[in-house]
Amino acid sequence: MTRIFDENVSRETSDKLTLFANIVEKWTPKINLISKASVPYIWQRHIEDSIQIYSLVPPVSSWVDLGSGGGFPAIVVALLAQQDGRSSKFTLVESDQRKCVFLRTAIRELGLKVEVLNDRIENIPPLEANVVSARALAELPLLIGLASRHMKSDGIAIFPKGKNWKVEDAKARKSWAYSNESIPSKTDPSAAILKIKEIKHV
Repeated sequence: MTRIFDENVSRETSDKLTLFANIVEKWTPKINLISKASVPYIWQRHIEDSIQIYSLVPPVSSWVDLGSGGGFPAIVVALLAQQDGRSSKFTLVESDQRKCVFLRTAIRELGLKVEVLNDRIENIPPLEANVVSARALAELPLLIGLASRHMKSDGIAIFPKGKNWKVEDAKARKSWAYSNESIPSKTDPSAAILKIKEIKHV
C-alpha cells in the first residue's frame, strides 16, 4: 500500500512505525486506545495524521503531549525526531494508569527516550514546553487553557481538529485571545491542524 508520507520516512523508521501500529492493535482490545472501527485504517487515520503534525513544527528543545492515550501524535513524532537526529525532550502526560503502562511498553520496544507522566494535566507543575500537542482530548476552549499552562510564552500549541473546528474556535475566543493558523489536513479534507500562539485570557 502506498502511503502519502513515504518519501519523508526512512526504511528503519517505517519499520518502527509498523511495530508501533502492531503494538497499538495488540493493546486496543484491552484498553480501547483507538476505536475498533479505525483499527484497519490505523496508518491513515492515526499514523499519517500524526506525521503531518511533525512536518509543521521546526526543531524544538521541549515537546509536551497532553492526554497521550494511544501515543498519537507523540510517539510518531518522537520516532521522526529520532530519525532526523533532533534532541527534543518529549514528555507525555496521561492520567489513565493502564494507558501509561502501554505508552512505556511501546517506548521501550521502540528504543525511544521519552518521559511519561501519570497524572492529571492540571495537577502537573508548568512544563515550559516549546510545543504542546493534543489529539482528540477536548474541545478548544478547554484545550487552550490546558495547553497555555504548560507552554512557554513564545511557544506553539498544535491541535488536529475535525470538521467542527471553526465552531470550537468561535467558542474559545469568548474566553481566550490568540493567533491561529489553520492548515488543511492531508488525511481528511474536512479537518484542519491548528497552530495556536500568543495565548492570553480575555
